Amino acid sequence: MNNKTVTEMAYEFKKKYYHTIGWRIRKNARVIENHLNEGEIPLYAFVAQKNHGMLDIFQTAVIALTNKRILIGRDRVVIGYFLDGVTPDMFNDLRIASGLFWGRVIIDTIKERICLSNIDKRALDEIETHITSYMMTEKKKYGLHSTQEESIESE
Repeated sequence: MNNKTVTEMAYEFKKKYYHTIGWRIRKNARVIENHLNEGEIPLYAFVAQKNHGMLDIFQTAVIALTNKRILIGRDRVVIGYFLDGVTPDMFNDLRIASGLFWGRVIIDTIKERICLSNIDKRALDEIETHITSYMMTEKKKYGLHSTQEESIESE
């Protein structure tokens, strides 16, 4: 079992994939750590910019996969913070885009598309593997696949 904090995992990611653009990692990770529910365990964390533009480098976020959901934490410079959460039942799809210098991860949910950009291109495979394998496992727990299979079999 992983005993690391979100902060430690985010710093390890940034050290390994140093071309990823990220600022204020500790403060962004603390937003997530403060909102972990009882029994919620961080499994993986990475750093990215939560925006659609590669030139906008001032929206740094820490993204954490927990045993319950995906959390995106952003501490504001002056006062306050933003926290976004995606539960497995809200997750639709994942898209990876690699550009000349950086890559993007686009998480498609029922309500919105979350774009995470300015990620070191070498990290894209690792991020995709963690998110996809996590979501596939969790969606089975929700019974979302079995309902579709049962309706096909009954026809």
